[in-house]
Amino acid sequence: MQRDATRIEWIGNSCRLLKATAAEFAKTQPFGGLTIGTGIHLEPKTVALLMTLRAGGARLVCTGNLNTTQPSTVEFLRSQRITVFATETTDPVTHHKSLEAVVAEKPDLLLDNGGDLFTIAAESPYAGLLGGTEETTSGRTRLLPLREKLGMPILIINDSPIKQFAENRHAVGQSLFESYMRFTNRSTNGKRVTVFGYGACGKGTAACFRNAFSSVSVVDIDPVTALEANLDGFSTPLRGEAISSADVLITVTGVAGIVTAADLPLIKDGAILMNGGHFPHEIDVAAFRQHPDVVRIDRYEADRIESLHLKDGRCFHILGGGHMANLAGPRPLGNSVESMDLGFTLQARCLERVARREVGAESCIVPVPKDIDAMVASAYLDLVRSESAANMRRTS
Repeated sequence: MQRDATRIEWIGNSCRLLKATAAEFAKTQPFGGLTIGTGIHLEPKTVALLMTLRAGGARLVCTGNLNTTQPSTVEFLRSQRITVFATETTDPVTHHKSLEAVVAEKPDLLLDNGGDLFTIAAESPYAGLLGGTEETTSGRTRLLPLREKLGMPILIINDSPIKQFAENRHAVGQSLFESYMRFTNRSTNGKRVTVFGYGACGKGTAACFRNAFSSVSVVDIDPVTALEANLDGFSTPLRGEAISSADVLITVTGVAGIVTAADLPLIKDGAILMNGGHFPHEIDVAAFRQHPDVVRIDRYEADRIESLHLKDGRCFHILGGGHMANLAGPRPLGNSVESMDLGFTLQARCLERVARREVGAESCIVPVPKDIDAMVASAYLDLVRSESAANMRRTS
């Protein structure tokens, strides 16, 4: 008997840590009687996390992030009677209304991605908010000035070493490489690629494109970090040369205004611009579109590619409107299942810690506790070892 299974099922069955955590939570009910408000990319891997939290007794109110909400995911969550305010939008005003709708539900815990929900909660505080988690470096940077206002435990997932190497270094690089291929269907062989930022995401991105036979340059404003890139074997030219020589420019910094309209004279004919950072402001797409030297824009709507033609005959291309490329464009897959299984299990365990009131206000905007890192790493290794032992028994 055949049955048409879904991608959500495929992802859910592949998230082995979350499945094991959900089975435990179903017994322990750490979120019984609590509401969790979430503002995180709504795609199939997020479903696995949300269903784990619900298994632990949570009522969920959810929205997504700009330009990454997948309608099939929203449809599935609503079929499970989960409240979802998200729409598939690139409009910041529309998106902000959905964020406000989540906070208006006065959830006990917040699972944030970019600092959106906690920023609203800081502006309009309410009783009963215990704290929660923030996924990204961008969100941590945004929330740090609000630490005194917030005064509650907020654990930063991106500061976990597991998140840094499993997701940022390995998975982001893989997914941005895959996204370049998916958007363009062009080779990377012999291309000159410039990566802006040599943090964990930049390291993985630079390595993946080099492994795909590209000539990779790295730009980082920190000279020590740039030196590290150089000693890792990457070219580290000055910024102007790095832009003017690049066939592909990739931003992965978490900072606004990395490539702007002021760089227009430097951009090579035929260059491709893509962003891997959380917010769609690392490449100033709006300024490029409105620049007086741009005489025509061709939009390949189905592929989310824009080709900007200049007065001097040059043309360059922007992928996904400058949004996070691995969750934009046709068939957005995001990071690998295994990396997100690890990262989302960190999320679930950190929310469990806050829900049990085992961290206090002194843990406002701090890294994941080391014992949680150790717990998640051990659980993953246990799965790997048990599979290996089972394979050995079958072959002996």
